Amino acid sequence: MLLTTAPSDLLFPTAMIIWGPGFVSSKHEHHSVELAMALEGKLRVRSGPEQNWIDCRAALVKPDASHEIDASKAQILLVLVDPASNFGAALLDSFVPAISPVKDEIVATWRKELGDYSTLSSARLESWVKEYLLCGDRPPRLHPKVRRVLGVIREELGDPRSLSLKHMASIAGLSESRFMHVFTESVGVPLRPYIRWLRLQHAWCELMDGATVTEAAHRTGFADAAHLTRTVRRMMGTTPRELIRRRLAHAGL
Repeated sequence: MLLTTAPSDLLFPTAMIIWGPGFVSSKHEHHSVELAMALEGKLRVRSGPEQNWIDCRAALVKPDASHEIDASKAQILLVLVDPASNFGAALLDSFVPAISPVKDEIVATWRKELGDYSTLSSARLESWVKEYLLCGDRPPRLHPKVRRVLGVIREELGDPRSLSLKHMASIAGLSESRFMHVFTESVGVPLRPYIRWLRLQHAWCELMDGATVTEAAHRTGFADAAHLTRTVRRMMGTTPRELIRRRLAHAGL
């Protein structure tokens, strides 16, 4: 189930989990169900500068919902989940608004299970995910031909040439126009933005595992470091260099 580990991230087949020093993000949005949790104290979240901050210990954010996070005074845990997965479908059942605070008693249970954040380990996180986040696991409503394509996308993500619309449509056995319609209807976002989001997740893990911005960009299908930087800023509200700074801070360097 676990694909890769680094000092402060986990990558599941359909989810990325990051933990470490808190931060302040600019307004951003991404095609992912997001759980943001302060491992101690509180964080703040809002849908944009014109809205009031919501003070909470944890919050769920719907896919493609614009939001900002201020966790500058806390250690933070972020869980980013593909909404087209069973995991994402189960989390989406938990809330209706674009941003929903998680009940304090639930967060208290999660914190007890995770233990002291300074000694948080990949093994403890994986156990927590399986027991508390995957317990409502249910199949999403995906077209069967789209489900087949999603598996191919994950296998061939590092090779931009193999992920053309023509190739994906042929795998699905549909015309390009029909495939575009069915894919967007099933996943909730068109093919190109979806692939971009998966590449961003992999680039994030490369950065947290010690790669430079240029190395991460080339390994995950971005044109160059500038392209990756623009994408991270737009979809995560931060920059690759800030991720590297946080990685070093987490490692105590």
